[in-house]
Amino acid sequence: MQAGGVWEGYERGSSGYKRILIALLCAGIATFAQLYSVQAVLPIMARELHIDAAQASLAVSAATLGLAVAVIPWSLMSDRFGRRTTMVAAVIAATILGVTMTFMPSFELLVGMRFLEGMALGGIPSVAMAYLAEEVNPLHAAVAAGSYISGTTLGGLSGRIVAAPVADFWGWRAGTMVVAIYAAGAAVAFILLAPRQRGFTPQSVRLGGQGGLFERLLVNLKDPGLVSLYMQGFLLMGGFVAVYNFIGFHLGEEPYNVPQSIVSVLFLSYLSGTWSSTEAGRIAARHGRRKVLIISSLITLGGLLMMLIPWLPAVVVGLLIFTAGFFAAHSVANGWVPARATVGRAQASSLYTLFYYGGSSVFGYAAGLFLTNFGWNGVVAFVGALIVVALALTVLFLRRPVTPETVQPSAD
Repeated sequence: MQAGGVWEGYERGSSGYKRILIALLCAGIATFAQLYSVQAVLPIMARELHIDAAQASLAVSAATLGLAVAVIPWSLMSDRFGRRTTMVAAVIAATILGVTMTFMPSFELLVGMRFLEGMALGGIPSVAMAYLAEEVNPLHAAVAAGSYISGTTLGGLSGRIVAAPVADFWGWRAGTMVVAIYAAGAAVAFILLAPRQRGFTPQSVRLGGQGGLFERLLVNLKDPGLVSLYMQGFLLMGGFVAVYNFIGFHLGEEPYNVPQSIVSVLFLSYLSGTWSSTEAGRIAARHGRRKVLIISSLITLGGLLMMLIPWLPAVVVGLLIFTAGFFAAHSVANGWVPARATVGRAQASSLYTLFYYGGSSVFGYAAGLFLTNFGWNGVVAFVGALIVVALALTVLFLRRPVTPETVQPSAD
């Protein structure tokens, strides 16, 4: 829509608006189906490649680490060359690497390929919201953003659920290959549907000097409250991925002996997170972010401890509670970052994403060492410690509420 020669974005109901919604839905599916499909087949991969649980988890950690380190470079590239161009390049590269990964002859090469695949996938989450903000009328941007978030949820969920049953019959390579082909279809749909950009203006990329990237990053890293929020993502996401990485190993052993195709159904627990993240935002608006973040973290801890009970229904219910609590905490912390940042809000959000996926990589692997040496109880103790540290940081460093009067205009 043009008003006085200024592009105001696609209106809700227009063909361009509908194309963006479907395109971003497909982008989310293509990205997160590939990123997490391996998680559902880790026990099968470990058995076929003769490696332990911690080593197998590197297939997940390598990809999330690649995504973490690539977030800021991709965002800078999009400033220079455009959001759509950047996303198309990222999704094509990720699809090619995802298919190639299944042919790697050794585990070491597989991990290296997963790292590169994660770097390519980083071009989607780091750019999608900027693309949407520039091409959709601001009055409808929040609704449109939901389409992308739905795609990320559906992608992560479907990638896991599709890969495990196939892998049970034909091996982990077949399982991940099917997901890679499925993601490739979603990637093609994104490329064909995403409208060319009309609201983008190329920006020069300035790293140093006053107002440059490094200064904005440093300002955000000097705020103890923001660092505490980054650590929420780092610690809580690390614990969350650790549980989902290794619960398949736990339930595949005595006294459960559950096949991986059945274990994969537990990933439907993600739907509890879809609900809780929305509800947490509404409650936080009424009662404050700090209170909701503390309660959400306590719920996460409660669900985790429930999974110590050696009874399958208790483990399933505990996983549902744990997942709901995590997503509620994550949604509050993630939304709090740009609200608290006074300079460089885009960079502040990028730092949260970096810490979030960095925690996934580090603790998603480290928990495997606890599983190998101490069993499932060791994993629960390790993840529980991460949650307790996150709670302590919230209590100590997030005391000052952020109000409209205390938040200054961003320098973005």
